[in-house]
Amino acid sequence: MQNTPRRARGFTLIEVMVVIVILGVLAALVVPKVMSRPDEARVVAARQDISAIMQALKLYKLDNRRYPTAEQGLAALVARPAAAPVPDNWKSYLDKLPMDPWGKPYQYVMPGLKGEVDVMSFGADGISGGEGFDADIGSWSL
Repeated sequence: MQNTPRRARGFTLIEVMVVIVILGVLAALVVPKVMSRPDEARVVAARQDISAIMQALKLYKLDNRRYPTAEQGLAALVARPAAAPVPDNWKSYLDKLPMDPWGKPYQYVMPGLKGEVDVMSFGADGISGGEGFDADIGSWSL
């Protein structure tokens, strides 16, 4: 038997670099798509909240023949309003008033600009207007 040294098997520097480049390219393609998911989920959550608030407002109107005034606001869905006009057949319409997914209160406009009443969130930037995830999300866009 010949006593020849075994050649060590392993990866060369070039092979390791090729794998790193491939992983980098994949990350560059996948990460931007994954990073926008939380913002998309917040928009969907805001639309669902606004839809629930609008349903509660419709029930309020059905029971009391009018929507809450601008002064009474959305709080009239959680607690009986003390300000005039005091509703005759008030019931609790929501357990609690939700905040929008960005931690700000939903806006209530009575009379509405785009409907009888409007409920809206100003989006990610918290100010009126904007584009993309900063755009206003309102009851008119459901």
